[in-house]
Amino acid sequence: FPPFTACPTHDIILPTGFHIQSKRRRFLMGAPAFVRLSRFGEPGQDRSLNKKWRYIHMQKFSTRQITTAALIGGIYVALSYFGNIFGLTYGPIQCRFSEALTVLPFLNPLATWGLFVGCVLSNILSPYGLLDLIFGSMATLLAGLLTARCKSKWLAPLPPVICNGILVGGLISYQEVGFTAAFSGTFLFNAATVALGELAVCYILGLPLLALLTKLKVFGPSAPEMC
Repeated sequence: FPPFTACPTHDIILPTGFHIQSKRRRFLMGAPAFVRLSRFGEPGQDRSLNKKWRYIHMQKFSTRQITTAALIGGIYVALSYFGNIFGLTYGPIQCRFSEALTVLPFLNPLATWGLFVGCVLSNILSPYGLLDLIFGSMATLLAGLLTARCKSKWLAPLPPVICNGILVGGLISYQEVGFTAAFSGTFLFNAATVALGELAVCYILGLPLLALLTKLKVFGPSAPEMC
């Protein structure tokens, strides 16, 4: 490239869609078409990447994190099948022991994908068939993504309660009465019973598990503080 000459600041638009803003008073003569002048002409310091670019480069998942997510998925399946022995895993009145693990994305966002895969494998035996395999698993995935964004441990169990109450309660109601006049009342009952079972498991079992894993630093020192 030709040498730099003094001029207002400019943005270099990369083919990836991200951009680097040069904060020096210079201009790259003869640069490719993706170099664009900025409307800002203030002098600056060294070149800096924007936040989105820095975030992507900082996200490097270790083998340990991925293995941990897979282990969480395996434990979820085992606990779901264990609870099915007592008839607690499926149905309008359910209390999945495995749902205690749904608070773990609060400490490790990658746990979301382990829980999702574990839920898919667990729902293979569901009496509600393909509906539970799809929507029940999506409820766990959505809950995990929301839990990972929670700022307080007291809020971490709420996404699984709400998502499962609505989605799982809805699919059970559809299986029982379809979209008939009785759907509304049936949905309210099923959503309430599923949500209550989820609430009991996530708060009675999930919160102590969260506190224990935080104390033991299972997910490393970078895990968020409990508050």
